[in-house]
Parts: sequence; C-alpha cells; structure tokens
Amino acid sequence: MPIYEYQCTACKAISGFLILNRDEPFVPVCKRCGGRELVRVLSRVHVRLSEETRLDRLADPSRLGGLDENDPKAMARFMKEMAAATGEDLGAEDIDQMMEEAATAGDEEGGAGAADDDDF
Repeated sequence: MPIYEYQCTACKAISGFLILNRDEPFVPVCKRCGGRELVRVLSRVHVRLSEETRLDRLADPSRLGGLDENDPKAMARFMKEMAAATGEDLGAEDIDQMMEEAATAGDEEGGAGAADDDDF
C-alpha cells in the first residue's frame, strides 16, 4: 500500500498519508499546522525487514571492521545502532552516560586502580 508524503507550504513540515484507494479523491491536510496547501514530495522507499534478516545483518562481520572498542564514542554509536535494529529501548542517555563513565575509568586505569584489577 503506498504512503505518499506531502510538504506544507506554510510550515514546511512533511506529512505522510496511507492511500488505500487511489480512485477516491484525496485532499491532504498538514498534520502539524492544519494547512491545506501541500505539495507532494518524492520520498525514499521504506522496506520492512523480517527480524531474522535484521539479525543476520547485525551479525555480518563487515559491520564490525572499523569498530574501535577502545573508543567510547564509537561504542556508543554501535550500541545505538544495535538498539535501533533490534527494537530495544536502551535509552540514549543511559548509553551516553555508560560510555562517559567508561572513558573516565579508562583514563584513571593508569594509576593505582590498575593494580587492583589484577587481584581478581
């Protein structure tokens, strides 16, 4: 079923509409401001992937080739991509906070804390 997107000439917002019957007249109304002067825009194709396909793509080793596990920002980006692909809500703020704490802990490992890790 086609989804058509229109841009409002007043507020410039883009609204998408599912068109079930192309034979019926359709007058789009802006979802943000209620304006009636909209122009149809060319939009990207959206493909829904099965869960199995999404997981197969996540397991592809080529996705991990440039990943630096010692870079907290790179790891945060990777975790956000994984969360988006799996549909899990990990909380972007929580990920950023964890990575910031990891970076801070990594800076401190050169000191006295490094010897404590060897005790385990």
